[in-house]
Amino acid sequence: MTRIGILGGGSWGTALALQLNANSHPVDIWLRDHKQVEEITETRENKKYLPGVSIPEEIGISYDIEEVIYEKDIIVLAVPTHTIRQNLIDYKRLIHKDQILLNVAKGIENDTLYRVSQIVKDILPENPYAILSGPSHAEEVAKSMPTTVVAASESKKIAEYIQDIFMGPYFRVYTNPDVVGVELGGALKNVIALGAGISDGLGYGDNTKAAIMTRGIIEIARLGEAMGANRSTFSGLAGIGDLIVTCTSMHSRNRRAGILIGEGEALDKVTEKIGMVVEGIKTTKSAYELSIKYNVNMPITKEIYQVLYEGKDVKNSVYNLMLRDKKHEMEDI
Repeated sequence: MTRIGILGGGSWGTALALQLNANSHPVDIWLRDHKQVEEITETRENKKYLPGVSIPEEIGISYDIEEVIYEKDIIVLAVPTHTIRQNLIDYKRLIHKDQILLNVAKGIENDTLYRVSQIVKDILPENPYAILSGPSHAEEVAKSMPTTVVAASESKKIAEYIQDIFMGPYFRVYTNPDVVGVELGGALKNVIALGAGISDGLGYGDNTKAAIMTRGIIEIARLGEAMGANRSTFSGLAGIGDLIVTCTSMHSRNRRAGILIGEGEALDKVTEKIGMVVEGIKTTKSAYELSIKYNVNMPITKEIYQVLYEGKDVKNSVYNLMLRDKKHEMEDI
């Protein structure tokens, strides 16, 4: 048995705890909100983030961070990307250098433009690191619907260790050594999902969404390659797989946020209505700045950035994308 502490009791952290519990691993979840801890402990249901799903008694629920981290083999980072740095700074004194830090968040830090592996290396450079990513809605994983994801680490041994711990009849895990590509695929697909949602909100159809997704993965791969990723990663689960599920499902908070934006909703009202962190909103800013830093052409990302941060009219953005200079589809080749 492997002992796991999960920092963050949102829908994904809870779903992963259920999967680990099904595999007979002792697991504790840390939540900052005392009231939420008491509610889940009493009802054995995360009504705020994963309603209707029963949480077994064996899964520990606590607001005591020391209790959740102490003597664990793996610490799962299931908090929003923009909070990871501060959480690690606040609790690094509790984390032993042999504990594996497993990131399941999908974003890029705004101020530094760092991926989560770079944030971890900044604060806890000696700890082993891995990321779990791919097309995996928490709502479906929690109901044991067949799901496939990828575990990435610079260490083959660590990636295979994560694979062994999470693998189950309904949860298949592949391994990949390309940490950069897996992190970028997971983060940047949220930006494109906002675009797909905006398209839906404007009343456009399947043709438009297919174009956004297809050209979107080209942008993701283009930036990924410039940052040292393996281009083939973006043809896999952490790339096109995650993009498909996030752009097409109403489970996707990024797509739902995009729909509201396309319908004309103000950005502050959008996040209020979704009720959960929409990683793509912050990631759009980071992605746009990375495209400038690495001199990479990312027209869809640029238009979404201008809609979110410069108040550009979404219909003008569509018009600009359609009437750009003519291109060869295989221009990168």
